[in-house]
Parts: sequence; C-alpha cells; structure tokens
Amino acid sequence: MKKFFKILIWILVGALFIGTFVYLYFNSKPKQTQYELVTPDSGNIERTTVLTGKIEPRDEIEIKPQISGIISKINVEPGDVVKEGDIIAEIKVIPDASQLSSAEGRVSSAKINLEDARLKHERNEALFSRKVISREEYENTLTAYENARQELASAQDAVNIVRQGVSRYNASASNTQVRATIDGLVLDVPVKVGTSVIQSNTFNDGTTVATIADMSNLIFKGTVDETEVGQLRTGMPVAITIGALPDLKPSAEIEYIAPKGTESSGANTFEVKAALKVDSTATLRAGYSANATVTLNRSEGVMRVPESVVEFAGDSTFVYLLTDTVPEMKFKRTPIVTGVSDGINIEVKSGLDKKSRLRGAEKTEAN
Repeated sequence: MKKFFKILIWILVGALFIGTFVYLYFNSKPKQTQYELVTPDSGNIERTTVLTGKIEPRDEIEIKPQISGIISKINVEPGDVVKEGDIIAEIKVIPDASQLSSAEGRVSSAKINLEDARLKHERNEALFSRKVISREEYENTLTAYENARQELASAQDAVNIVRQGVSRYNASASNTQVRATIDGLVLDVPVKVGTSVIQSNTFNDGTTVATIADMSNLIFKGTVDETEVGQLRTGMPVAITIGALPDLKPSAEIEYIAPKGTESSGANTFEVKAALKVDSTATLRAGYSANATVTLNRSEGVMRVPESVVEFAGDSTFVYLLTDTVPEMKFKRTPIVTGVSDGINIEVKSGLDKKSRLRGAEKTEAN
C-alpha cells in the first residue's frame, strides 16, 4: 500500500512538471497581431449639418393703443382668428387735466366769438333788408357767423374727445377702440380688463394689447456655427424635424443668412431663416422647437471605405493595403485621394479598386 502511494505521488509530480513545461513553452512563443480586413463598397455619401431653432410666423404684429387709458373690454383671447379692422379691445379714457382745461377754454372762447358774430349778422341782416348795405357785406357777416358756429361745435367735440376719447362725428373710428391691423391668429393678450395702457409715442413703445400673426406663412429661425456657415447658400433645401410633432416633417428653403455673427457661449453663431413649405399649418404652433438638417455635400454611387481605416497626415490620406498573408499579414502604406465624408464612411476617388483589402481593427490571437 505504501508503495502504491509513492508511485501515485511521483505520477502527480511528473504531471505537474510536464504541465508547467507545456504552459511555459506555449506562452514563450511570439504572438502574431491579426487585423480585420475591409473591402471598399459602393454607395451614397452625404455630409449634413443640423441647425437648432424654432418655428415662428413671418409676420408677428404687436397691437398697441392709439390713446392712453384703462382697458374696459377685451373681445378676443389667444387662439381666436381675427380680420383686419376687428375690434380687439376698448379703452376708457382718463382725461388729462391740462388738456381738458385747454379744451374747455377753447369752448368758452368759441361761445364768445359766436355771440359776437350772431349780433353782427343780425344787425347787417336788418340793414340789408332795408338796402342800406351791399349784399357782399351781408354775406361776409353770414360767413363769419357760420364759421363761429362751426368753431364752437369743433371745440365741444374736442372736449368730448379729451373726456371720452370719442368724436361725435366719427364714433366708429374712435381711438378708444383697439383694432386688428392684419388678418391672423391671436397669439397672446397680455392685458386684462382694468389694465392701464399708454399709447406709442416718441418716448416709449406703448403697451401691447395683443399679438397677432399670420400662421399661414411660417419660417424656421435657427443658428449655425461659424465653421459651417460658409457652406450654406440661400435657396438650399432644408429638412425640418419638430420635436412636438415627430410625424410632421415639412420641407423648407433657406432664404436668409445673417451677415454678422453673434457670440454665444464663447462661439460665434449666425442666424438662418428658412421658409416652410407645408400643405396645412393647422397643427403648427408658434414657438415649437425644431431642428433643420442641411445637406452640405452629396456623392451618389461612389467607392467608399470606413473612415476609421484611413490615416490622415496633413493634407494627405493613406490606407494600409494587404500585400501578403503568409506567414503573417503584411500591409503597404498606400496614398489615396478622398472626397466627401459623413463621419462614418469616406469617398475614395483614386488609389484603390473594389478588390482591395485594407487593414481594419486590430485583434490579437496566438498561433
């Protein structure tokens, strides 16, 4: 039994020794670097850039009052469709003390002038009936009397305008009625009944009563980086993607590229506008965030290879062309002429054929 255990121990020791020797032998052998092989194919390549921005109406008008006062009535709300001339709101006038005093003083003067003209006219009328004065003198006093009556009426109307903002001669066109200046959709009504408003003048912009836009004429307004703005041209087609409406993909055409850039987060960007081409704008809303994809370059049916197999050295480009596989892979650094790149594939204009096999990603395997 003891002899049996001794033999078993020696066998285990021998097996361990042989296993260690074999392990060291195989690990001491040099390893060969293997590469995936890539073959050129044919296809389309296009280089694009994406502009970020939003959908806006081309014409967005702020409606402002023509007189200062307090909003007494609002006839519309956001989402309403209005026509040019529709009454949006009405204003109650708070008369200015100095203007009211001046207007009332004008009425007093007009009454005095009218009474003087009336007396002169009645006197001349009696003289004219007795043929004491000429018809010309009579008609002069009649004209003066009529002018005095008209002046009094105008002065009284001026007082009415100062007090109420309404002329009795043309109440339908009163400045107290804020009207739409274009046909369109009401986007915003930033005031409420009771809000004080001021008219637009040289010293201030005035209070916005409503914002109206023509939603049948929309544009995409976005920005592009200065590194790519030089490749854009007016008239270039644009594909629009709207985050809120993923199924709606309207086309557009660039119509404006800003001549001056704006610095934002340390980079210069340029504003770009593109006119949307859609059959219906019923589902579009002003302010939707959107992206615009512009194709800068496009090549169709060209030879292409993955850009990862291309080596760039200054203005030159190279690939490693397979020349032999025995006893190991051998490659030759070969110059090529490239064209359009989309960041994944790159066009090869010359230097390769469709049977070329190129060095791709590296993989390590033992012999």
